[in-house]
Amino acid sequence: MLKKKLLSMVTATFVSAALLAGCGNSNPQTEPATTSSSAEGTEVSANADTQPPEAEAAAETTEENAADAKATAKEAESTSTETDAEVQEEIQVIGITERNDEMRDITPAELVSEIKAGWNLGNTFDAFGTSGLNAETSWGNPTTTKEMIDTVCEKGFNAIRIPVTYADHMSAAPDYTIEPEWLDRVEEVVNYALDDGMYVIINSHHEEDWRIPDNAHIDAADAQNIALWKQVSERFKDYGDHLIFEGLNEPRVKGGENEWNGGTEEGRRCLDRLNQSFVDTVRATGGNNEKRLVLITSFAASHVLTTINDLAIPEDDHLAVSIHAYTPYAFTYANGESYEVFDWNGSHNSDIVSVMNDLKKTFLDKGISVLITEYGAEEKKDNGEEVNKWAKYYVSKATQKGIPCFWWDNGIYNASGEKFAIFDRKNLTWYREDVVDTIIRESYSNQE
Repeated sequence: MLKKKLLSMVTATFVSAALLAGCGNSNPQTEPATTSSSAEGTEVSANADTQPPEAEAAAETTEENAADAKATAKEAESTSTETDAEVQEEIQVIGITERNDEMRDITPAELVSEIKAGWNLGNTFDAFGTSGLNAETSWGNPTTTKEMIDTVCEKGFNAIRIPVTYADHMSAAPDYTIEPEWLDRVEEVVNYALDDGMYVIINSHHEEDWRIPDNAHIDAADAQNIALWKQVSERFKDYGDHLIFEGLNEPRVKGGENEWNGGTEEGRRCLDRLNQSFVDTVRATGGNNEKRLVLITSFAASHVLTTINDLAIPEDDHLAVSIHAYTPYAFTYANGESYEVFDWNGSHNSDIVSVMNDLKKTFLDKGISVLITEYGAEEKKDNGEEVNKWAKYYVSKATQKGIPCFWWDNGIYNASGEKFAIFDRKNLTWYREDVVDTIIRESYSNQE
């Protein structure tokens, strides 16, 4: 279905806040507690993409980071007199546009530059513990509708990530056949977004129980992962370049050494094998998949230098890197620890600066594009205003580097669990609209 191109104008009124430079958080990491899901009593994290705090994950201080920290301090000083002053800024936002099924022969950087603001359809197709189509709603979110996707797109999010778990929808070895009905439903929702002219990322999400990157499991894990991506690639081989494949989500050994902080040498080498075979499998299916943008990732999708500096990059002309960065963890999660941060006063700006600089040095400066496919901050103790300030700083620093960001939205806001939701899917309204407006404004206005 083709839709008439729509450009909506958003006039954003916001309050400038004084920003102060400070030292990054260096507290130890802990695994977040889990909460019971509705999936037949299965114990799962309310947002199963949880990442521990970033003490060991904190990027090393470099001359570039130090320079940025000084610049941040000057920024805080220069803007302190503007606190509480209203600033008017007009942003032209991409709304619903015509569907484009063309597969262009363009570079990853050119394609990534077209992605402005991204949103995750979390805790939906990535739910596990339930087989069949009921899995989509088994973690409490409503059935995904075209109206939901339209509302997200019209707000200014021109890209969506649709996490998909296949573990409960595949037959046994050696075929590992994916249930056709499951793929049909995933494809239906993919088309909801493509019909709006959006960019769409699909992945293979909570597969850690079988896709284990260690020597004891790698042969079986690689065989199943190849079978999975061969089927997905065949299903979507004729789709245009607005569809992107992300091979792995937070690949790691659950409960293993340095699970969230770079893993081990063995784990990273097994991950390199999984990344390479994913790329090879997609390319071998031919059609538009020969030029489709594919995303590989680091151990646990972490930005820790230990893993990003040790990531093998396959030789490929249409490849980028996916990273997750809930930075700083002390602020973005309600972890209940003594080091938890509730106010965004600028003292942790350097944490964000360090992450972006490390991604630039490790990937961007070498011509490798990066997408932050998960970020976000929980609503905790009514700190929406603080989250708004954090989002402004975070997204601006990412987009200044040319890194688009995809907010992790698990649909949880009023219920128990990790409250990352910004979109009320049942009522097609926004929970934290000031935060959303800030995300859109910074995503569109800060690209260099």
